Amino acid sequence: MSPEYAMDGIFSVKSDVFSFGVLILEIITSRRNRGLYHSSHHLNLIGHVWTLWKEDKVFEIVDKSIADSFSMAEILSCMKVGLLCVQELSRDRPTMSSVVRLLGSDSTLLPEPKQPGYANSNSLSNDTDSSTSTQHLSTNNVSMTVLEGR
Repeated sequence: MSPEYAMDGIFSVKSDVFSFGVLILEIITSRRNRGLYHSSHHLNLIGHVWTLWKEDKVFEIVDKSIADSFSMAEILSCMKVGLLCVQELSRDRPTMSSVVRLLGSDSTLLPEPKQPGYANSNSLSNDTDSSTSTQHLSTNNVSMTVLEGR
């Protein structure tokens, strides 16, 4: 579920792009986005892949059966497309037609992905010092719907 839909109830065509990106990352890693546990942090799959991407260690999370079947260049290209799809801001995500083009083309230079949605910025960035700054990590909006019969 895209961040803008989960937080604000806003749905767009880029919401589906976000979900597709999650699916790409789940296929490459053979792990679900929910229920991922890693001893060094408490991130979901998206945050974990992003952390490894920024540290140039993303090959560590690639499923062995996929690594044996495809070249690392193909896998990294698909992973980069997945990360482009799960960027936090919907305007930064590609359209689905662009995703198809990016996945089907070897010669396309892919842009660098930005931080994905649902990634804990304190764990992923060294730009802020938690002892000197206050950061609002989440916003909880609730909408209630009451269904009544005719």
